[in-house]
Amino acid sequence: MIRVLIADDQAMVRTGFGMIIGAQPDMEVIGEAADGVVAVELARRLRPDVVLLDIRMPRLDGLEALRLLAGPGVADPVRVVVVTTFDLDEYVHTALSNGACGFLLKDSGPALLVEAVRAAVSGDALISPSITVRLLEHLSSPAPAHDDAGLSPRELDVVKLVARGLTNAEIAAQLFIAVGTVKTHLASVQMKLRARNRVEIAAWAWERRLVG
Repeated sequence: MIRVLIADDQAMVRTGFGMIIGAQPDMEVIGEAADGVVAVELARRLRPDVVLLDIRMPRLDGLEALRLLAGPGVADPVRVVVVTTFDLDEYVHTALSNGACGFLLKDSGPALLVEAVRAAVSGDALISPSITVRLLEHLSSPAPAHDDAGLSPRELDVVKLVARGLTNAEIAAQLFIAVGTVKTHLASVQMKLRARNRVEIAAWAWERRLVG
């Protein structure tokens, strides 16, 4: 079972997410938190597979809670998917920099929420399609265009498609290769870029203007 912790200050949201997660045969909700302090405490104690974390919460906001659970320097990070009403660029960029395994808007729908949880568990990440390009194409401090980090041409092809938000299956179909081959390329890319997930891979590509 995929064990999920839900952290949101609105009881109706927690209930709704709980119903979506609980309806999946391989998922269960193991705890709920109405503020960031409790979210961090429960996440550290219960060690869920995935935390669904809102940004604007009392006592401790979600971005700070995320930093404590998955940010740089955290020895045993928790997989966190940020789910929020607000898609401000600064929120998304901070979330990704602090180790988020996904960033969803609350109106993304049940299917995308479930997909984001599964992606986080499998080591992938998912960002709401409506904000992926808008966010990443405006990242600052682009690196030199020739900085390919030693990636092969095929690996660069995969990276560019990841940056556009394609799933492994969609990448495989577009490049006429097996899904297993895509996963192999992504594993190599993560090692070369020292990226923890596909969100960081996408950010790397957009920072270097590899995607127009």
